[in-house]
Amino acid sequence: MADIEKAPRFDKGERGSRGGGNGRFRRTRRRVCRFCVDKTDYIDYKDVKHLSNYITERGKILPRRISGNCAKHQRSLTEAIKKARIVALLPHTSD
Repeated sequence: MADIEKAPRFDKGERGSRGGGNGRFRRTRRRVCRFCVDKTDYIDYKDVKHLSNYITERGKILPRRISGNCAKHQRSLTEAIKKARIVALLPHTSD
């Protein structure tokens, strides 16, 4: 029993902490905030066509890392979507 070699144990750093595979990782470009590019100060809750781009099919608000918005505009976008839901311009959930 003592003659059997054990498989070497690896730390998380040696195994590749960037997630699986053969050591390669995909580098994606950082998305730019559309509202900053357009220099938008106020996001209108009545603009349903524009707000619906930031909602999933199930009615969830897209997070910052997916939408690419800056923190300031993501907060105002979230408020605008919630106002539009209260006024029944956007659905709370999908049926």
